[in-house]
Amino acid sequence: MAAIKEIQVTLDCAEPGRLAEFWCEVLGYVVPPVPEGFATWAEYHRSLPAEERPVYFACSDPTGAGPRVLFQRVPEGKAVKNRVHLDVRAGKGLVGEERLAVLEAECERLVALGATHLKTLYADGENESCINMQDIEGNEFCLD
Repeated sequence: MAAIKEIQVTLDCAEPGRLAEFWCEVLGYVVPPVPEGFATWAEYHRSLPAEERPVYFACSDPTGAGPRVLFQRVPEGKAVKNRVHLDVRAGKGLVGEERLAVLEAECERLVALGATHLKTLYADGENESCINMQDIEGNEFCLD
């Protein structure tokens, strides 16, 4: 039996389109083309009766290298810490002050998009710096 080599990451959320737009900005991902006659997906979704609005929305890496990310509307809100989270590899290969400067700059960009900065974990001789954050719906992720 062949090993599966492709994954999709699925996030439960309240507003799939809005969360997809946020993560597209974070990751440089793209959403499918907007239906003809509409300027944005939000405009298209508002044109639909509430019962016909999609319960999911996806975005993908335009290079094809990263996994597709699916945002799935669920009725319940987030109540506890995520068991799985995304690590956004903004400082890959960097160390020390150079790494921290890149992470802090990316943190500022994401806060401007609506993310929340929770805590900066500074290098301690064993681990490099990383920043704990939350997306616009409270899902935890790390700038790594």
